Amino acid sequence: MVARTVTRPLFLEGTGGPGARADRVARRVFLACAALTGGTAAVVLGVLAVGAAQFFAEAPAGGFFAGTTWAPFAEEPRFGVWPLVAATSRITIGAILVAAPLGLLSAVYLQHYAGRRTGAVVAAAVAALASVPTVVFGYVALNAATPLLRLVWPGAEAFNGASATLVVGLMIAPTVAFLGREALAAVPPAYFHAGMALGASRGRVVALVVAPAAARGIAAAVLLAMARAVGETMIVTMAAGSHAGLAWSPLEGVRTLTAFVAQTSLGDIAPDGPDFRAVAAVAALLFVVTYAMHAAGRALLARRPAGSAHP
Repeated sequence: MVARTVTRPLFLEGTGGPGARADRVARRVFLACAALTGGTAAVVLGVLAVGAAQFFAEAPAGGFFAGTTWAPFAEEPRFGVWPLVAATSRITIGAILVAAPLGLLSAVYLQHYAGRRTGAVVAAAVAALASVPTVVFGYVALNAATPLLRLVWPGAEAFNGASATLVVGLMIAPTVAFLGREALAAVPPAYFHAGMALGASRGRVVALVVAPAAARGIAAAVLLAMARAVGETMIVTMAAGSHAGLAWSPLEGVRTLTAFVAQTSLGDIAPDGPDFRAVAAVAALLFVVTYAMHAAGRALLARRPAGSAHP
């Protein structure tokens, strides 16, 4: 005679059993964690909103959003944010022009060309690049990229936008590579196999079938990488300079939104003056821009191609 062990399903336990008590404790712990996360977000938004409101109570919003002169420490302060926006846009666009080809081609290679061992080595190298602290990238930009740039263009300033753009592009390339690979992997394998079965080359199938099917995911990868470039602080603070003017030459120094926040917050300025409250206004603008880019990227990632193997 064989004895059978009967295991009671978890959902049949009484409401006062140890499983129910553990569930109540877990529910409270999860709720506390969620409340802490939401509360932190609320505090950040509140600090930015209060600081920005105090700033705009003293400085006209029209001059902030439409002005072209940023001189918060001048005898007659002027708070036109466009020089900072222009510098941020230039570095972001230039960085994505560097990162998009490197990242997407790396993603295609890892997903459709690399063997198991080679792919593991390349993926490890990309992951290592992604793990480099941004302050190290800033050091590289200042002590490697800039000297090399000045060998080619002797007229380049010691702090310039070009070297910062190049190194920010290298920093965000792994983001494009990993998210781009996920987008390619989300395309149903039948698309690739059908193209190969029709006699097309691997390159034509990837370029004409797989890449268009993964277009939303690739666009999301680029958007999220751009959002990271917009919010990058250490590289531009160390290598791009602090000139807050509409200088369009990439060989000149520039000051981005993030560099202004970092450099001003570390300065010896009174916490009750408009120049200090300008930090809150710039930080709020930076938050709105990066949040919009992240939201657009998440919206694209949420829309999977039909028949995708991933939910």
